[in-house]
Amino acid sequence: MTFDPAVETARYIDGLGPEALQKAADYTIATHWMLLGGLAVTAIVTWILVRWGLLERLSAKLQNRGWALRTFLVCMAFFLLSALIRLPWGIYEEWGFEKSYGRTSQPLTDFMTQNAIGTALSSVLGGLFFLGVYALIRRTGKKWWLWSGGLAAFAAAATILLSPVLIEPIFNDYKPVPEGPVRTALLTMADEAGIPHDRVLMFDGSRQSNNFTANVSGVFGSARIAISDVALKQASLDEVKAVTGHEIGHYVLGHVWRSVFIIVFIAMLGFFLADRLFNRVAALFGSKAKVEDPEGLPILLLIVSVLGIFAQPVLNGVIRTGESEADAYSLRTVNLPDALAGALVKTAEYRYPRPSALQEAIFYSHPSVEKRVRRAMDWKAEHLKKAGAR
Repeated sequence: MTFDPAVETARYIDGLGPEALQKAADYTIATHWMLLGGLAVTAIVTWILVRWGLLERLSAKLQNRGWALRTFLVCMAFFLLSALIRLPWGIYEEWGFEKSYGRTSQPLTDFMTQNAIGTALSSVLGGLFFLGVYALIRRTGKKWWLWSGGLAAFAAAATILLSPVLIEPIFNDYKPVPEGPVRTALLTMADEAGIPHDRVLMFDGSRQSNNFTANVSGVFGSARIAISDVALKQASLDEVKAVTGHEIGHYVLGHVWRSVFIIVFIAMLGFFLADRLFNRVAALFGSKAKVEDPEGLPILLLIVSVLGIFAQPVLNGVIRTGESEADAYSLRTVNLPDALAGALVKTAEYRYPRPSALQEAIFYSHPSVEKRVRRAMDWKAEHLKKAGAR
């Protein structure tokens, strides 16, 4: 019987059942609307902060402090106040919405605790970053957006380097994969790719999410492959090997750096356009702040957020390319197309596997599951044909 990749792909996707496919479609469409909802909330937060003059009042009270300290405190206060104002939306977006679709089992108390820690960290780090941005505005004038792109590159690289060591362990427990066939198989794969054993870990991803996932994070000495306990519990040994092969592909092919470069480019473009649009948007909100004033940070970030929505398809396109390359690496090195297809189908629960071409191009950071499974089946058909010709 001839192996038909199209038929096999349909079998994998249809095997989810119509109810699960519809739920995945509903969830995916809802997440797209959530992007617009988040943007609307950002506009509301900006309006509240500007109309109430909260940052202006704080800046006035700190007038006798040094410029650097005042700027840092105003920027940090913005992130804290913004998080506080948008807290109801944040609870719904990151917890209530996910829980309504069965994507998380995290207790609300644990979510709130982790959210508070995350807010504190992001406020301090955000304050430091924008202290650097405003210092560049003071020193470089109209070319601040260009120099700020360099600052964004440094910040992104530093975050990627330090996150696995200092930040991620705050939210999850990372440890070696337990002794057994899975660990033996994964360490063998790591040896073949030249990856140290201590760079292949598992983490308690089930604490926040029920999603089947794994990731690569860090660079240089902090780079590592981390597999969620959800994936380890739900997948067969071959599926774990196929997924790990995919993540090793990201690691070996250096996809982290590609993402850094595109983020820096988007940051520079965003800052450039924000510089040109700042006065108009500030006037629209009734703000008298200038682009060089830290009190105008809500306006600056609102502009960047809007522009970020338009830049998202570009960033998603770059990431999709990397995901396809990592799939190909897994197929080439692990040679388990059916296991990769089986693992990919498990991600279809939270990423509708059959989007339109337009929907995929705009919103999907990964190629559609149907497309990825089809590529795996095409790869299998090609190698079956080669084997039959021998």
